[in-house]
Amino acid sequence: MSSTIDVATLADLLRRAAKAEILPRFRRLRSDDVRAKSEATDLVTEADIQAERMIKAEAETLWPDAVFIGEESVAADPVLLAKLEGADLAIVVDPVDGTFNFASGIPAFGVMASVVSKGETVAGIIYDPMGDDWVVAEKGSGAWLRRPDGEAERLYVAAPVALEEMVGMASTGFLPKPQRREILANLAKVRFLANYRCAAHEYRAFACGHVHYLMYNKLMPWDHLAGTLLSIEAGAHAARFDGSSYLPHHTTGGLLIAPDKESWDILRREVFTI
Repeated sequence: MSSTIDVATLADLLRRAAKAEILPRFRRLRSDDVRAKSEATDLVTEADIQAERMIKAEAETLWPDAVFIGEESVAADPVLLAKLEGADLAIVVDPVDGTFNFASGIPAFGVMASVVSKGETVAGIIYDPMGDDWVVAEKGSGAWLRRPDGEAERLYVAAPVALEEMVGMASTGFLPKPQRREILANLAKVRFLANYRCAAHEYRAFACGHVHYLMYNKLMPWDHLAGTLLSIEAGAHAARFDGSSYLPHHTTGGLLIAPDKESWDILRREVFTI
């Protein structure tokens, strides 16, 4: 389903970039290796820049017909993002997801990539440099945890539970303030709320069956394409707040993911009343 892009080769490229450019800098960043972008908590480091540079160079050699959409490439040239919707084939990359954690010395960050073919996400990869493994999905082939030794484990989302027993993740920081107050109050209805400040690990936790919901309001493709496909392939129901499918070119409309449609409906009605 991933067209001309070999997903195992792309996954290995993410791993090599992490070992070459990310892990050697973890807890070794100098002050001038970290810069703020849109706000004080929106950071970019030399690890982000150099890892994306390596992934981009090799990806363009291996798959010259694919449009490369990287978070840092778009930060440098915002017009690039518009090419995703019309691309026959694209590779979307987040070189360090969870940069705030990475820059803070917190070992919760990941490297993510997705393959988009004619407006549809057909493959997703989330690599954990600290655990040295991937969660991987190709459309129609399920979600898998894969390790460098070849070991693989099929992934499934958690079984549905009652609202008051649900444990999950919600990124409320990008909601308008009045809605944020309402949603935070509504979250008293669930059992537990967390936020790792790292979509890579939040999606991994969900696809591995450890939590019951994910909610995001700000949708950038490098943050959510891979994880949404992984969630769906693990059995989840995923949709924007209006119930429509989340597509690669969407950057607004919110995203809610749950183990099944009934759980999604309950969460949308009782908690995420946006």
